[in-house]
Amino acid sequence: MRTARKGSVEMPAFVRQLVKETEKRVSSFFKGGGHGGAEHTDGEREEVISSPYLDRPILDKLTEEGCSCWGLTYALCSMQGWRANMEDYHNCVPQLGTGLADWSFFAVFDGHAGNQVAQYVSQHLLDQVLATGGIGPEDHPDRVRGSFTDGFLHTDKHLLTAARREGWERGGTTVTSTLISPRYIYFANCGDSRAMLCQAGQVCFSTEDHKPYSPLERERIESAGGSVSLQRINGSLAVSRALGDFSYKGTVNRPPTQQMVSPEPEVCVVERSPWDEFLVLACDGVWDTVSNEELCAFIQSRLRVCTDLRDVCSQVIDLCLYKGSLDNISIILVCFPGAPQLSAEAIHQEAELEDLLESKVAGAVMWR
Repeated sequence: MRTARKGSVEMPAFVRQLVKETEKRVSSFFKGGGHGGAEHTDGEREEVISSPYLDRPILDKLTEEGCSCWGLTYALCSMQGWRANMEDYHNCVPQLGTGLADWSFFAVFDGHAGNQVAQYVSQHLLDQVLATGGIGPEDHPDRVRGSFTDGFLHTDKHLLTAARREGWERGGTTVTSTLISPRYIYFANCGDSRAMLCQAGQVCFSTEDHKPYSPLERERIESAGGSVSLQRINGSLAVSRALGDFSYKGTVNRPPTQQMVSPEPEVCVVERSPWDEFLVLACDGVWDTVSNEELCAFIQSRLRVCTDLRDVCSQVIDLCLYKGSLDNISIILVCFPGAPQLSAEAIHQEAELEDLLESKVAGAVMWR
């Protein structure tokens, strides 16, 4: 089963009040520097640079849910938020094709400098990974690792041709993805989006963000003739691995994986366990505001009071927005058979807490 819906998810009254206050504060922050328009110097109007942010966040949410034949359930939620453009894309494939019906693939693509590269990669990456021939019922970890790496590199190579033809050379995208087989969970990460696996209420694995200031990433960047300043490559790009970003991949006599920006994913393998509860794939619009442990605990608590995974994902986005995320926000939640179940006690506590908070907010508004 797979369904999708678009629109605002109903939220409690106290949450609606919080978002109104957040809108006021952030709008005031971005409007405060303009002082009514561009300044004039010697009769000439200075160039006006459009802000990457909006005066008000776009709160409409795209949601999707589905399940596999072997008991996996998933949901996606994404929102444009404060950004002027939506540059996130995703893949949700709960069952692969012939011979791989008990395999699943999920990915989040976080574009920058335009959405074209993220869209292209979301349409071609899985096909390129499967075309390598290393993924099959035998489920050999080394071959799957190689298929992931080769699939990313091949996608980037084909992307270069399309980028030159269409004028996308400046654009790029990070990718965080997972391939779930009957025996293993494979993670392939390229950039600063992140994947996390939770078992028995604890974070048992998460991918590493690829940032220019990380020692190994900095070494590669500087060897390719670049520099790291303001925690960015050449003071500009905030990630050190991505597909696209071809203006950072032109150093001669160096392979693609040794350029300033590398398209090589970091591939990790985790053996499946009966203790697996859920995994999360999300862009940095989530991870910039919450830690792995905070998100694991939050999702655990929501799963005990809510059966709709779309609503759980929506509440994560609300949390990130209210904690100050100014980016596009996208999250995929994948639940295994061992995920937390509804708890009558937790539902009762939730109702009592919401009544208390709503009464306090109403009282505070009355006295303003």
